[in-house]
Amino acid sequence: MEEFHKVRRLPPYVFEQVNRLKASARSRGADIIDLGMGNPDLPTPKAIVDKLCEVVRDPRTHRYSSSRGIPGLRRAQAAYYQRRFGVKLNPDTQVVATLGSKEGFANMAQAITAPGDVILCPNPTYPIHAFGFIMSGGVIRSLQVEPDDGFIPAVERGIRHSIPKPLALILNYPSNPTALVASLDFYKDVVAFAKKNDIIILSDLAYSEIYFDGNPPPSVLQVPGAIDICVEFTSMSKTFSMPGWRMGFAVGNERLISALTRVKSYLDYGAFTPIQVAAAYALNGDGADIAEVRDIYHKRRDVMVDAFGRAGWTIPAPAASMFAWAPIPEPFRHLGSLEFSKLLIEHADVAVAPGVGFGEHGDDFVRVALVENEHRIRQAARNIKRFLSTSAKQPNNVVPLSAHR
Repeated sequence: MEEFHKVRRLPPYVFEQVNRLKASARSRGADIIDLGMGNPDLPTPKAIVDKLCEVVRDPRTHRYSSSRGIPGLRRAQAAYYQRRFGVKLNPDTQVVATLGSKEGFANMAQAITAPGDVILCPNPTYPIHAFGFIMSGGVIRSLQVEPDDGFIPAVERGIRHSIPKPLALILNYPSNPTALVASLDFYKDVVAFAKKNDIIILSDLAYSEIYFDGNPPPSVLQVPGAIDICVEFTSMSKTFSMPGWRMGFAVGNERLISALTRVKSYLDYGAFTPIQVAAAYALNGDGADIAEVRDIYHKRRDVMVDAFGRAGWTIPAPAASMFAWAPIPEPFRHLGSLEFSKLLIEHADVAVAPGVGFGEHGDDFVRVALVENEHRIRQAARNIKRFLSTSAKQPNNVVPLSAHR
């Protein structure tokens, strides 16, 4: 039977192949150390959970909620932006709550994309940045870029070779998957360029609070006048260890926020009201919970870089995010990231995310998530060390078991 049009536009989900191998290995009794999916293992802070439990006991909160977010939640997000970035937002017109930043991006794509619209998107990048627009009828022009002096020339080439002229540019710093961080000067240059070329900026700032070295990552909305063309997406999933709560935000340009709000009004009634109240409570806190989460990821990062390096796999230390963007060891690079990821599951009991799942330009890398404790990270390093030493002695014998099936 022929697939539906939108489904045909989506490639096979690369990560599903790794997930199947993980499930198969676990069914055989293997202890898989899962550093693949960016699924935080840390518990949501107790005070936030207590607030949820308190509110959920009120039956009035069990009714339909507000699609764009209850007023107290939107005010809390606006207050956070004022404290953290010095950015003033109108909670009534420039803030909307989303069911996580992923849903926010997908619905923004539906709100602003006409068939054939061109979107400039970094590659590699988080999949929804591209596929949210592809599912909405847009066309992606991939940019193999970093937030440096080569960024603007790459965007200029993208514009020059695009018909029609691009509608929007995606930014994601700290980046998932590369963990690269942008400076405020970089944002100033990009905003000036986007204004000159009449291009919308959509910024994913989900990892703004997970940083380790130097100054906190800035928001593009700190650039004077950026709000004329920008919307920024944030998430509580990593910052407060609330991934299953599905709570995020889009903030910025009033016209774009209005379009997103209107689309959402047809699609959902918003998150469960007790979740929204607890999220507002978290945002209005003193920041201690955020600092504790950041410190845990910082320690895990240092352990991973040290332990994996001792195992024979040198991984650059990420400056931010809960991920390391790890180059595939040279003897295996010719295999590509998917086959190397399979090898790690089958021969080292370690799962990582293949870089090709984030775009073809990521195929020389894998993404390693800091979602296991320090003991488990060290155990993963020991397993990898055995795998690397064995394969060095018998390189022709180490192939994915799946290749024989």
